[in-house]
Amino acid sequence: MRLFQIKLLSILVVLATGANAQNIEDDFEGNGNINTWSAFDCAMNTNLANPVAQGINTTATVLEYFDYGNIYGNISFLAGRKLNIAANPEFSFKIYVPSNGITGAQNNRVTLKLENSNVVNAWQSNVGIDKPILLNQWQVVTFNFVTDTYINFDPNSPAPAERIDFDRIVIQVNGEGNTNQVRAYIDDFFHLNTIPLPPPVVYNQLVWSDEFTANGPIDSNQWFHQTQFPVGDSWFNGEVQHYTNRLANSYVQNGKLHIVAKKESFSNQGVTKSYTSARLNSKFAFKYGRVEVRAKIPSGIGTWPAIWLLGKNINEKGAYWQTQGFGNKPWPDCGEIDIMEHWGDKPNHVSSAYHTPSTYQGGALNSAGQFIPTAISDFHVYALEWTANKLVFSIDSIVHFTYQPAVKNANTWPFNEEQFILLNVAIESSIKPSFIQGAMEIDYVRVYQESAVGILENEVNTTTAKAFPNPVIDQIRLELNTNLQGAIKFDVYNMQGSLVYSQEKALENGKVQLTDLGALPKGLYIITYAKDGLRESIKFVK
Repeated sequence: MRLFQIKLLSILVVLATGANAQNIEDDFEGNGNINTWSAFDCAMNTNLANPVAQGINTTATVLEYFDYGNIYGNISFLAGRKLNIAANPEFSFKIYVPSNGITGAQNNRVTLKLENSNVVNAWQSNVGIDKPILLNQWQVVTFNFVTDTYINFDPNSPAPAERIDFDRIVIQVNGEGNTNQVRAYIDDFFHLNTIPLPPPVVYNQLVWSDEFTANGPIDSNQWFHQTQFPVGDSWFNGEVQHYTNRLANSYVQNGKLHIVAKKESFSNQGVTKSYTSARLNSKFAFKYGRVEVRAKIPSGIGTWPAIWLLGKNINEKGAYWQTQGFGNKPWPDCGEIDIMEHWGDKPNHVSSAYHTPSTYQGGALNSAGQFIPTAISDFHVYALEWTANKLVFSIDSIVHFTYQPAVKNANTWPFNEEQFILLNVAIESSIKPSFIQGAMEIDYVRVYQESAVGILENEVNTTTAKAFPNPVIDQIRLELNTNLQGAIKFDVYNMQGSLVYSQEKALENGKVQLTDLGALPKGLYIITYAKDGLRESIKFVK
Protein backbone atom coordinates (compact mmCIF):
# COMPACT_ATOMS: atom_id res chain seq x y z
CA MET A 1 0.00 0.00 0.00
CA ARG A 2 2.85 2.36 0.83
CA LEU A 3 4.39 2.01 -2.65
CA PHE A 4 0.99 2.59 -4.26
CA GLN A 5 0.57 5.80 -2.28
CA ILE A 6 4.00 7.01 -3.35
CA LYS A 7 3.32 6.23 -7.01
CA LEU A 8 -0.08 7.97 -6.86
CA LEU A 9 1.49 11.01 -5.26
CA SER A 10 4.15 11.10 -7.97
CA ILE A 11 1.45 11.12 -10.66
CA LEU A 12 -0.29 14.05 -8.95
CA VAL A 13 2.98 15.95 -8.67
CA VAL A 14 3.77 15.39 -12.35
CA LEU A 15 0.33 16.64 -13.34
CA ALA A 16 0.77 19.70 -11.17
CA THR A 17 4.33 20.60 -12.19
CA GLY A 18 4.34 19.69 -15.87
CA ALA A 19 5.76 17.02 -18.12
CA ASN A 20 9.37 18.02 -17.38
CA ALA A 21 9.22 16.64 -13.84
CA GLN A 22 10.83 13.24 -13.48
CA ASN A 23 11.04 10.98 -10.46
CA ILE A 24 14.16 8.94 -9.72
CA GLU A 25 13.38 5.25 -10.05
CA ASP A 26 14.60 1.90 -11.32
CA ASP A 27 12.74 -1.40 -11.54
CA PHE A 28 15.68 -3.11 -13.34
CA GLU A 29 13.28 -4.11 -16.11
CA GLY A 30 14.33 -1.22 -18.36
CA ASN A 31 11.63 1.17 -17.12
CA GLY A 32 13.71 3.36 -14.82
CA ASN A 33 15.87 6.43 -15.37
CA ILE A 34 18.92 5.61 -13.25
CA ASN A 35 21.82 4.88 -15.58
CA THR A 36 24.81 5.54 -13.33
CA TRP A 37 24.70 2.62 -10.88
CA SER A 38 28.24 1.90 -9.71
CA ALA A 39 29.92 -0.43 -7.23
CA PHE A 40 32.78 0.39 -4.89
CA ASP A 41 34.81 -2.47 -3.38
CA CYS A 42 32.01 -4.90 -4.12
CA ALA A 43 30.33 -6.64 -7.06
CA MET A 44 27.05 -5.65 -8.67
CA ASN A 45 24.75 -6.97 -11.40
CA THR A 46 21.84 -4.75 -12.47
CA ASN A 47 20.31 -7.44 -14.70
CA LEU A 48 20.00 -10.57 -12.55
CA ALA A 49 17.12 -12.96 -13.06
CA ASN A 50 15.17 -12.76 -9.79
CA PRO A 51 16.38 -15.83 -7.80
CA VAL A 52 13.56 -15.51 -5.21
CA ALA A 53 10.47 -14.47 -7.16
CA GLN A 54 8.00 -14.72 -4.32
CA GLY A 55 6.02 -12.73 -1.77
CA ILE A 56 5.75 -9.04 -2.65
CA ASN A 57 8.26 -9.27 -5.50
CA THR A 58 7.70 -11.66 -8.40
CA THR A 59 9.27 -9.44 -11.10
CA ALA A 60 11.75 -11.00 -13.51
CA THR A 61 14.88 -8.89 -12.89
CA VAL A 62 16.61 -7.44 -9.83
CA LEU A 63 19.92 -5.85 -8.84
CA GLU A 64 22.41 -8.20 -7.19
CA TYR A 65 24.69 -6.72 -4.51
CA PHE A 66 27.69 -8.76 -3.33
CA ASP A 67 30.14 -7.41 -0.77
CA TYR A 68 32.96 -9.92 -0.96
CA GLY A 69 34.65 -8.75 2.24
CA ASN A 70 36.03 -5.25 1.66
CA ILE A 71 35.44 -2.90 4.56
CA TYR A 72 33.88 -0.07 2.51
CA GLY A 73 31.79 -2.05 0.01
CA ASN A 74 28.74 -0.18 -1.31
CA ILE A 75 26.75 0.67 -4.43
CA SER A 76 25.65 4.11 -5.53
CA PHE A 77 24.33 6.26 -8.36
CA LEU A 78 24.32 9.90 -9.35
CA ALA A 79 20.97 11.64 -9.41
CA GLY A 80 22.05 13.96 -12.23
CA ARG A 81 20.91 17.05 -10.32
CA LYS A 82 20.81 18.40 -6.76
CA LEU A 83 18.15 16.83 -4.53
CA ASN A 84 15.47 18.87 -2.78
CA ILE A 85 15.35 16.95 0.50
CA ALA A 86 13.11 19.49 2.27
CA ALA A 87 10.36 18.95 -0.30
CA ASN A 88 11.03 15.26 -1.07
CA PRO A 89 12.71 13.54 1.91
CA GLU A 90 11.68 9.93 1.24
CA PHE A 91 13.49 7.07 -0.55
CA SER A 92 12.37 3.45 -0.78
CA PHE A 93 13.28 0.12 -2.33
CA LYS A 94 12.70 -3.60 -1.89
CA ILE A 95 15.45 -5.83 -0.52
CA TYR A 96 16.00 -9.56 0.05
CA VAL A 97 19.01 -10.93 1.97
CA PRO A 98 19.34 -14.74 2.00
CA SER A 99 20.74 -16.17 5.22
CA ASN A 100 23.19 -18.32 3.25
CA GLY A 101 24.58 -15.16 1.63
CA ILE A 102 26.13 -13.62 4.75
CA THR A 103 29.11 -14.37 6.99
CA GLY A 104 30.07 -13.03 10.40
CA ALA A 105 27.79 -11.73 13.11
CA GLN A 106 26.88 -8.25 11.90
CA ASN A 107 23.44 -6.85 12.65
CA ASN A 108 21.27 -7.33 9.60
CA ARG A 109 20.59 -3.82 8.34
CA VAL A 110 20.70 -1.61 5.28
CA THR A 111 21.95 1.96 5.16
CA LEU A 112 21.01 4.68 2.68
CA LYS A 113 23.38 7.64 2.49
CA LEU A 114 23.23 10.95 0.65
CA GLU A 115 26.48 12.56 -0.53
CA ASN A 116 27.83 15.51 -2.46
CA SER A 117 29.86 13.90 -5.26
CA ASN A 118 31.53 17.19 -6.16
CA VAL A 119 33.79 17.48 -3.12
CA VAL A 120 37.16 15.72 -3.05
CA ASN A 121 36.29 13.30 -0.23
CA ALA A 122 32.60 12.80 -0.97
CA TRP A 123 32.19 10.29 1.87
CA GLN A 124 32.90 13.06 4.38
CA SER A 125 29.79 14.92 3.17
CA ASN A 126 27.37 12.05 3.79
CA VAL A 127 24.36 11.66 5.98
CA GLY A 128 22.89 8.20 6.51
CA ILE A 129 19.91 6.33 7.88
CA ASP A 130 20.12 2.72 9.15
CA LYS A 131 17.14 0.39 8.92
CA PRO A 132 16.90 -3.19 10.26
CA ILE A 133 16.03 -5.93 7.79
CA LEU A 134 14.80 -9.50 8.02
CA LEU A 135 16.46 -12.41 6.27
CA ASN A 136 14.92 -14.66 3.62
CA GLN A 137 12.03 -12.42 2.64
CA TRP A 138 11.31 -9.48 0.40
CA GLN A 139 10.51 -6.30 2.30
CA VAL A 140 10.07 -2.60 1.48
CA VAL A 141 12.49 -0.32 3.30
CA THR A 142 11.70 3.40 3.46
CA PHE A 143 14.11 6.17 4.50
CA ASN A 144 12.79 9.62 5.42
CA PHE A 145 15.44 12.30 5.98
CA VAL A 146 13.01 14.52 7.89
CA THR A 147 11.29 12.09 10.27
CA ASP A 148 13.84 9.26 10.65
CA THR A 149 16.91 9.31 12.88
CA TYR A 150 19.94 10.15 10.75
CA ILE A 151 23.70 10.37 11.31
CA ASN A 152 25.80 13.13 9.78
CA PHE A 153 29.39 12.05 9.11
CA ASP A 154 30.36 15.60 10.05
CA PRO A 155 28.44 16.36 13.25
CA ASN A 156 28.67 20.05 12.43
CA SER A 157 26.71 19.62 9.20
CA PRO A 158 23.18 21.02 9.12
CA ALA A 159 20.11 18.80 9.01
CA PRO A 160 19.60 17.02 5.65
CA ALA A 161 16.48 19.08 4.87
CA GLU A 162 18.59 22.25 5.18
CA ARG A 163 21.13 21.11 2.59
CA ILE A 164 20.96 21.48 -1.19
CA ASP A 165 24.26 19.84 -2.17
CA PHE A 166 23.28 16.14 -2.27
CA ASP A 167 23.46 14.44 -5.68
CA ARG A 168 24.65 10.89 -4.93
CA ILE A 169 22.68 8.07 -3.30
CA VAL A 170 24.63 5.24 -1.62
CA ILE A 171 23.30 1.86 -0.43
CA GLN A 172 25.29 -0.31 1.98
CA VAL A 173 24.18 -3.63 3.45
CA ASN A 174 25.31 -4.73 6.93
CA GLY A 175 27.55 -1.71 7.48
CA GLU A 176 31.24 -1.09 6.92
CA GLY A 177 34.43 -1.57 8.88
CA ASN A 178 34.22 -5.37 8.66
CA THR A 179 35.45 -8.08 6.32
CA ASN A 180 32.25 -10.12 6.30
CA GLN A 181 30.51 -11.05 3.09
CA VAL A 182 26.92 -10.25 2.23
CA ARG A 183 24.79 -10.93 -0.80
CA ALA A 184 21.51 -9.06 -1.32
CA TYR A 185 18.91 -8.48 -4.03
CA ILE A 186 17.41 -5.02 -4.53
CA ASP A 187 14.45 -3.91 -6.63
CA ASP A 188 12.06 -1.02 -7.29
CA PHE A 189 14.13 1.93 -6.10
CA PHE A 190 11.96 5.07 -5.93
CA HIS A 191 12.37 8.71 -4.97
CA LEU A 192 9.75 11.37 -5.57
CA ASN A 193 11.31 14.27 -7.44
CA THR A 194 10.07 17.38 -9.17
CA ILE A 195 13.29 18.61 -10.81
CA PRO A 196 13.76 17.62 -14.48
CA LEU A 197 16.72 15.61 -15.75
CA PRO A 198 18.65 16.92 -18.75
CA PRO A 199 18.03 14.92 -21.94
CA PRO A 200 20.40 11.94 -22.22
CA VAL A 201 23.22 11.88 -24.75
CA VAL A 202 22.93 8.88 -27.08
CA TYR A 203 26.04 7.63 -28.83
CA ASN A 204 24.76 5.35 -31.58
CA GLN A 205 26.85 6.14 -34.67
CA LEU A 206 29.90 3.91 -35.16
CA VAL A 207 32.60 6.37 -36.24
CA TRP A 208 35.78 4.29 -35.93
CA SER A 209 36.63 0.67 -35.21
CA ASP A 210 39.11 -2.12 -35.68
CA GLU A 211 37.56 -5.58 -35.88
CA PHE A 212 40.95 -7.31 -36.41
CA THR A 213 39.86 -9.42 -39.36
CA ALA A 214 43.19 -9.72 -41.28
CA ASN A 215 45.82 -12.10 -39.89
CA GLY A 216 49.34 -10.73 -39.53
CA PRO A 217 50.68 -7.38 -38.32
CA ILE A 218 48.46 -4.66 -36.95
CA ASP A 219 46.84 -2.24 -39.40
CA SER A 220 49.39 0.59 -39.66
CA ASN A 221 46.66 2.90 -40.97
CA GLN A 222 44.89 2.50 -37.61
CA TRP A 223 47.70 2.03 -35.07
CA PHE A 224 51.19 3.28 -34.23
CA HIS A 225 53.78 1.31 -32.25
CA GLN A 226 55.09 3.53 -29.46
CA THR A 227 58.60 2.26 -28.72
CA GLN A 228 60.74 5.29 -27.79
CA PHE A 229 61.59 5.78 -24.12
CA PRO A 230 59.76 8.90 -22.86
CA VAL A 231 62.15 9.49 -19.92
CA GLY A 232 65.85 8.68 -20.02
CA ASP A 233 66.35 5.01 -20.72
CA SER A 234 63.02 3.71 -19.41
CA TRP A 235 59.25 4.03 -19.17
CA PHE A 236 57.23 5.54 -16.33
CA ASN A 237 56.22 3.83 -13.04
CA GLY A 238 59.36 1.70 -12.84
CA GLU A 239 58.20 -0.55 -15.69
CA VAL A 240 60.90 -2.98 -16.82
CA GLN A 241 59.90 -3.86 -20.40
CA HIS A 242 60.94 -2.76 -23.86
CA TYR A 243 58.01 -1.95 -26.13
CA THR A 244 58.68 -3.24 -29.66
CA ASN A 245 57.08 -3.22 -33.10
CA ARG A 246 57.82 -6.93 -33.67
CA LEU A 247 55.22 -9.52 -34.63
CA ALA A 248 56.35 -11.48 -31.56
CA ASN A 249 54.76 -8.79 -29.36
CA SER A 250 51.69 -7.70 -31.38
CA TYR A 251 49.82 -9.48 -34.13
CA VAL A 252 46.33 -10.34 -35.39
CA GLN A 253 45.20 -13.96 -35.58
CA ASN A 254 41.75 -15.54 -35.92
CA GLY A 255 39.92 -12.24 -35.48
CA LYS A 256 41.80 -11.18 -32.33
CA LEU A 257 44.59 -8.71 -31.64
CA HIS A 258 47.27 -10.22 -29.40
CA ILE A 259 49.51 -7.95 -27.32
CA VAL A 260 52.13 -10.30 -25.89
CA ALA A 261 54.45 -9.61 -22.97
CA LYS A 262 57.46 -11.95 -23.02
CA LYS A 263 60.39 -12.78 -20.78
CA GLU A 264 63.40 -12.43 -23.07
CA SER A 265 66.61 -10.41 -23.31
CA PHE A 266 66.19 -7.59 -25.83
CA SER A 267 68.35 -4.58 -26.66
CA ASN A 268 67.08 -1.30 -28.08
CA GLN A 269 68.04 2.38 -27.76
CA GLY A 270 71.32 1.27 -26.21
CA VAL A 271 69.62 -0.53 -23.33
CA THR A 272 69.14 -4.26 -22.69
CA LYS A 273 66.04 -5.33 -20.78
CA SER A 274 64.70 -8.74 -19.77
CA TYR A 275 61.10 -8.29 -20.95
CA THR A 276 59.33 -7.13 -24.11
CA SER A 277 55.78 -6.11 -24.91
CA ALA A 278 53.81 -3.71 -27.17
CA ARG A 279 52.15 -0.34 -26.71
CA LEU A 280 49.78 0.84 -29.45
CA ASN A 281 48.53 4.40 -30.10
CA SER A 282 45.45 4.91 -32.24
CA LYS A 283 45.87 7.19 -35.26
CA PHE A 284 42.31 8.27 -34.56
CA ALA A 285 41.51 10.97 -32.01
CA PHE A 286 38.07 12.16 -30.93
CA LYS A 287 36.15 14.31 -28.46
CA TYR A 288 33.18 12.77 -26.61
CA GLY A 289 31.65 9.42 -27.40
CA ARG A 290 31.39 5.82 -26.27
CA VAL A 291 34.41 3.52 -26.43
CA GLU A 292 33.89 -0.24 -26.29
CA VAL A 293 36.72 -2.77 -26.17
CA ARG A 294 36.02 -6.49 -25.89
CA ALA A 295 39.08 -8.06 -24.33
CA LYS A 296 40.54 -10.89 -22.29
CA ILE A 297 43.41 -9.90 -20.02
CA PRO A 298 46.57 -11.83 -19.08
CA SER A 299 47.45 -13.37 -15.73
CA GLY A 300 50.60 -13.21 -13.68
CA ILE A 301 51.78 -11.14 -10.71
CA GLY A 302 53.58 -8.11 -12.10
CA THR A 303 51.61 -7.87 -15.35
CA TRP A 304 49.80 -4.58 -15.96
CA PRO A 305 47.50 -4.54 -19.03
CA ALA A 306 45.60 -1.36 -19.81
CA ILE A 307 43.00 0.11 -22.19
CA TRP A 308 43.11 3.89 -21.88
CA LEU A 309 43.00 7.37 -23.41
CA LEU A 310 45.41 10.30 -23.40
CA GLY A 311 45.00 13.84 -24.61
CA LYS A 312 46.06 14.25 -28.23
CA ASN A 313 48.03 17.27 -27.01
CA ILE A 314 50.36 15.34 -24.66
CA ASN A 315 54.01 16.27 -25.13
CA GLU A 316 55.26 12.76 -24.35
CA LYS A 317 58.36 11.97 -26.38
CA GLY A 318 57.69 9.22 -28.92
CA ALA A 319 53.86 9.25 -28.68
CA TYR A 320 52.16 9.26 -32.09
CA TRP A 321 50.37 12.60 -31.85
CA GLN A 322 53.45 14.26 -30.39
CA THR A 323 55.37 13.16 -33.49
CA GLN A 324 52.65 14.81 -35.58
CA GLY A 325 53.19 18.19 -33.94
CA PHE A 326 50.32 18.22 -31.41
CA GLY A 327 52.30 17.83 -28.19
CA ASN A 328 51.94 21.04 -26.21
CA LYS A 329 50.78 19.94 -22.72
CA PRO A 330 52.45 17.79 -20.07
CA TRP A 331 50.79 15.00 -18.12
CA PRO A 332 48.39 15.26 -16.29
CA ASP A 333 47.35 18.60 -17.83
CA CYS A 334 46.43 16.71 -21.02
CA GLY A 335 44.06 14.42 -19.08
CA GLU A 336 44.12 10.63 -18.86
CA ILE A 337 41.14 8.25 -18.85
CA ASP A 338 41.82 4.64 -17.84
CA ILE A 339 38.99 2.49 -19.15
CA MET A 340 40.56 -0.73 -17.87
CA GLU A 341 43.59 -1.45 -15.73
CA HIS A 342 44.44 -4.79 -14.20
CA TRP A 343 47.21 -5.70 -11.79
CA GLY A 344 48.27 -9.33 -11.75
CA ASP A 345 48.39 -9.51 -7.95
CA LYS A 346 44.61 -8.87 -7.93
CA PRO A 347 43.47 -11.31 -10.62
CA ASN A 348 39.72 -10.83 -10.10
CA HIS A 349 39.63 -7.05 -9.72
CA VAL A 350 39.47 -4.67 -12.69
CA SER A 351 39.84 -0.93 -12.20
CA SER A 352 39.07 2.35 -13.98
CA ALA A 353 40.42 5.82 -13.22
CA TYR A 354 40.84 9.39 -14.39
CA HIS A 355 43.86 11.67 -13.99
CA THR A 356 43.67 15.48 -13.95
CA PRO A 357 45.87 18.22 -12.47
CA SER A 358 43.55 18.34 -9.45
CA THR A 359 43.45 14.58 -8.81
CA TYR A 360 46.06 12.21 -10.15
CA GLN A 361 47.48 10.41 -7.12
CA GLY A 362 45.39 7.26 -7.58
CA GLY A 363 43.47 5.28 -4.99
CA ALA A 364 39.86 5.86 -3.94
CA LEU A 365 39.94 9.55 -4.87
CA ASN A 366 39.94 8.99 -8.61
CA SER A 367 39.45 5.28 -9.27
CA ALA A 368 37.03 2.42 -8.69
CA GLY A 369 36.58 -1.09 -10.01
CA GLN A 370 34.63 -4.31 -10.13
CA PHE A 371 35.17 -7.86 -8.94
CA ILE A 372 35.19 -9.96 -12.14
CA PRO A 373 35.76 -13.67 -11.37
CA THR A 374 36.45 -14.46 -15.05
CA ALA A 375 38.59 -11.42 -15.90
CA ILE A 376 41.56 -13.52 -17.02
CA SER A 377 39.64 -16.46 -18.49
CA ASP A 378 36.83 -14.84 -20.53
CA PHE A 379 36.23 -11.86 -22.77
CA HIS A 380 34.44 -8.85 -21.29
CA VAL A 381 33.32 -5.52 -22.77
CA TYR A 382 35.14 -2.60 -21.16
CA ALA A 383 33.43 0.69 -21.96
CA LEU A 384 33.60 4.43 -21.39
CA GLU A 385 30.89 7.01 -22.05
CA TRP A 386 32.48 10.46 -22.29
CA THR A 387 30.17 13.47 -22.47
CA ALA A 388 30.73 17.19 -21.96
CA ASN A 389 29.72 16.66 -18.30
CA LYS A 390 30.91 13.28 -17.09
CA LEU A 391 32.89 10.07 -17.54
CA VAL A 392 30.99 6.80 -16.99
CA PHE A 393 32.93 3.51 -16.76
CA SER A 394 31.35 0.06 -17.12
CA ILE A 395 32.12 -3.62 -17.64
CA ASP A 396 29.58 -5.68 -19.58
CA SER A 397 27.16 -2.73 -19.29
CA ILE A 398 27.44 -2.66 -15.47
CA VAL A 399 28.57 0.80 -14.36
CA HIS A 400 31.10 0.93 -11.53
CA PHE A 401 32.43 4.49 -11.63
CA THR A 402 31.25 7.97 -12.66
CA TYR A 403 33.23 11.22 -12.59
CA GLN A 404 31.13 14.38 -12.83
CA PRO A 405 32.73 17.44 -11.21
CA ALA A 406 30.47 20.40 -10.42
CA VAL A 407 33.19 22.89 -11.32
CA LYS A 408 34.86 22.26 -14.66
CA ASN A 409 38.14 24.03 -15.35
CA ALA A 410 41.66 23.16 -16.51
CA ASN A 411 42.40 21.52 -13.16
CA THR A 412 39.29 19.34 -12.84
CA TRP A 413 38.22 18.80 -16.45
CA PRO A 414 40.92 18.59 -19.15
CA PHE A 415 38.51 16.34 -21.05
CA ASN A 416 37.22 18.98 -23.46
CA GLU A 417 39.82 18.27 -26.13
CA GLU A 418 40.46 15.25 -28.37
CA GLN A 419 41.96 12.08 -26.92
CA PHE A 420 43.42 8.94 -28.50
CA ILE A 421 43.32 5.26 -27.53
CA LEU A 422 46.21 3.26 -26.07
CA LEU A 423 46.47 -0.51 -25.67
CA ASN A 424 49.43 -2.04 -23.84
CA VAL A 425 50.71 -4.65 -21.40
CA ALA A 426 53.35 -3.29 -19.04
CA ILE A 427 55.64 -5.31 -16.77
CA GLU A 428 56.20 -4.15 -13.20
CA SER A 429 59.41 -4.74 -11.25
CA SER A 430 57.42 -7.16 -9.08
CA ILE A 431 57.11 -9.64 -11.97
CA LYS A 432 57.54 -13.20 -10.78
CA PRO A 433 60.69 -14.98 -12.01
CA SER A 434 58.46 -17.83 -13.20
CA PHE A 435 56.63 -15.56 -15.69
CA ILE A 436 57.35 -16.56 -19.30
CA GLN A 437 54.73 -14.74 -21.34
CA GLY A 438 51.13 -13.50 -21.26
CA ALA A 439 48.83 -11.88 -23.79
CA MET A 440 45.95 -9.44 -23.76
CA GLU A 441 43.54 -10.54 -26.50
CA ILE A 442 41.23 -7.95 -28.04
CA ASP A 443 38.21 -8.86 -30.17
CA TYR A 444 37.34 -5.33 -31.25
CA VAL A 445 37.76 -1.63 -30.49
CA ARG A 446 34.78 0.61 -31.34
CA VAL A 447 34.04 4.31 -30.95
CA TYR A 448 30.47 5.64 -31.19
CA GLN A 449 29.32 9.24 -31.31
CA GLU A 450 26.01 11.05 -31.71
CA SER A 451 24.73 10.53 -35.22
CA ALA A 452 23.41 13.17 -37.53
CA VAL A 453 20.03 12.16 -38.95
CA GLY A 454 20.81 10.33 -42.18
CA ILE A 455 18.54 9.28 -45.03
CA LEU A 456 17.76 5.91 -43.50
CA GLU A 457 17.10 7.24 -39.98
CA ASN A 458 15.00 10.07 -41.32
CA GLU A 459 12.65 7.58 -42.93
CA VAL A 460 12.00 5.48 -39.85
CA ASN A 461 10.96 6.09 -36.30
CA THR A 462 12.85 4.71 -33.34
CA THR A 463 11.05 2.19 -31.15
CA THR A 464 10.92 1.11 -27.53
CA ALA A 465 11.30 -2.51 -28.62
CA LYS A 466 13.83 -4.66 -26.79
CA ALA A 467 16.53 -6.57 -28.68
CA PHE A 468 18.77 -9.21 -27.10
CA PRO A 469 21.41 -10.43 -27.02
CA ASN A 470 23.09 -7.24 -28.16
CA PRO A 471 25.83 -7.56 -29.46
CA VAL A 472 24.56 -10.41 -31.65
CA ILE A 473 26.38 -13.64 -32.48
CA ASP A 474 24.02 -15.54 -34.77
CA GLN A 475 20.45 -14.64 -33.79
CA ILE A 476 18.52 -11.86 -32.13
CA ARG A 477 15.22 -11.91 -30.26
CA LEU A 478 12.94 -8.90 -30.60
CA GLU A 479 10.15 -7.89 -28.24
CA LEU A 480 8.10 -5.32 -30.14
CA ASN A 481 5.95 -2.68 -28.52
CA THR A 482 3.14 -3.21 -31.03
CA ASN A 483 -0.19 -4.98 -31.47
CA LEU A 484 0.66 -6.08 -35.02
CA GLN A 485 -0.21 -9.66 -35.89
CA GLY A 486 0.83 -12.08 -38.62
CA ALA A 487 3.91 -12.19 -40.83
CA ILE A 488 6.20 -9.15 -40.98
CA LYS A 489 9.24 -8.62 -43.19
CA PHE A 490 12.36 -7.57 -41.29
CA ASP A 491 15.15 -5.84 -43.25
CA VAL A 492 18.66 -5.28 -41.92
CA TYR A 493 20.79 -2.38 -43.21
CA ASN A 494 24.42 -1.56 -42.53
CA MET A 495 25.42 1.98 -41.58
CA GLN A 496 26.04 2.84 -45.24
CA GLY A 497 22.35 2.20 -45.93
CA SER A 498 22.85 -1.06 -47.87
CA LEU A 499 20.35 -3.90 -47.39
CA VAL A 500 22.34 -6.89 -46.11
CA TYR A 501 19.63 -9.27 -44.82
CA SER A 502 15.87 -9.88 -45.05
CA GLN A 503 13.64 -12.36 -43.29
CA GLU A 504 9.86 -12.68 -43.00
CA LYS A 505 8.65 -13.95 -39.64
CA ALA A 506 5.35 -14.22 -37.80
CA LEU A 507 4.95 -12.44 -34.47
CA GLU A 508 3.95 -14.44 -31.42
CA ASN A 509 2.63 -12.16 -28.66
CA GLY A 510 4.76 -9.36 -30.02
CA LYS A 511 7.92 -11.47 -30.02
CA VAL A 512 10.04 -12.79 -32.88
CA GLN A 513 13.48 -14.33 -33.35
CA LEU A 514 15.69 -13.59 -36.37
CA THR A 515 18.30 -16.24 -37.18
CA ASP A 516 21.29 -16.78 -39.47
CA LEU A 517 22.94 -13.46 -38.68
CA GLY A 518 26.33 -15.07 -38.09
CA ALA A 519 27.61 -14.31 -41.60
CA LEU A 520 27.29 -10.54 -41.15
CA PRO A 521 30.60 -8.70 -40.64
CA LYS A 522 31.16 -7.06 -37.27
CA GLY A 523 29.62 -3.61 -37.04
CA LEU A 524 26.50 -1.58 -36.30
CA TYR A 525 23.20 -2.42 -38.07
CA ILE A 526 19.60 -1.24 -38.22
CA ILE A 527 16.60 -3.60 -38.37
CA THR A 528 13.50 -2.07 -39.95
CA TYR A 529 9.99 -3.42 -40.27
CA ALA A 530 6.75 -1.96 -41.57
CA LYS A 531 3.11 -2.97 -41.59
CA ASP A 532 -0.28 -1.25 -41.56
CA GLY A 533 1.30 2.18 -41.81
CA LEU A 534 3.70 1.58 -38.91
CA ARG A 535 7.44 1.77 -39.68
CA GLU A 536 10.07 1.39 -36.97
CA SER A 537 13.78 0.65 -36.53
CA ILE A 538 16.03 -1.09 -34.01
CA LYS A 539 19.83 -0.82 -33.81
CA PHE A 540 22.13 -3.69 -32.91
CA VAL A 541 25.83 -4.51 -32.88
CA LYS A 542 27.27 -7.65 -34.48
